[in-house]
Amino acid sequence: MGILDGKRILVAGVTMESSIGFATARVAQEQGATVLVSNFGRALGITKRIVARLPQEAPVLELDVTDQEHLDRLPALIGEHVDGLDGLVHSIAYGNPETVLGGDFLNGPWPDVAQAVQVSAYSLASLTKAALPLMGQGSSIVGLTFDASTAWPAYDWMGVAKAGLESTSRYLARDLGPKGIRVNLVAAGPLKTLAAKAIPGFSDLESAWGDRAPLGWDESDHTPTAKAVVALLSDLFPATTGEIVHVDGGYHAMGL
Repeated sequence: MGILDGKRILVAGVTMESSIGFATARVAQEQGATVLVSNFGRALGITKRIVARLPQEAPVLELDVTDQEHLDRLPALIGEHVDGLDGLVHSIAYGNPETVLGGDFLNGPWPDVAQAVQVSAYSLASLTKAALPLMGQGSSIVGLTFDASTAWPAYDWMGVAKAGLESTSRYLARDLGPKGIRVNLVAAGPLKTLAAKAIPGFSDLESAWGDRAPLGWDESDHTPTAKAVVALLSDLFPATTGEIVHVDGGYHAMGL
């Protein structure tokens, strides 16, 4: 038996096999879940190809979290495959690497900052609202963040967006708790993903983690992060909400 036996899970934001979303979908299936994944635009075709590499091929839904029409039709799309949702994974973030990342924080233009905040933070609320009619008592929502409690080199406005994501998760936990729905985040250390490649100076973060994380850190291994997400989706944390679980080899707890 797996810890997600009988659970119906939507993993929003699966692109490449190297994504955290893909690893989460894989581990969730290994733990017994029925998994759906989503993406949109040019990446949708890639997602449709890479789901064949999962233990069981998963339905792929077209979902742009900034498009209200897509959000409005989401329950119907999900309903073509399952009759409800027990878990929702938010693995979505975007910031223009030329304008909101890279060390030129003061010159980040508002339209690009607004896009980063909408895609990376506000979408947790908009996606939750869209999926809420399918979720009930005992459901779990899990998002992915990069610890926003400190300022990182070159992360700039994406760090601000992640701070917004973390705050959004706490307010959602407050409002959805009475419905029996938990909302938590997993803060992963730096991992080699398509998004990470666009971050200037990302290699410097990787080297710092390897030096300071007491458990060590393998930036190419997405499985520990995926396992934490799956654990939070399960029934093993029935009284945990509004939490940020660090999966970073212990880096966040270390001083200089």
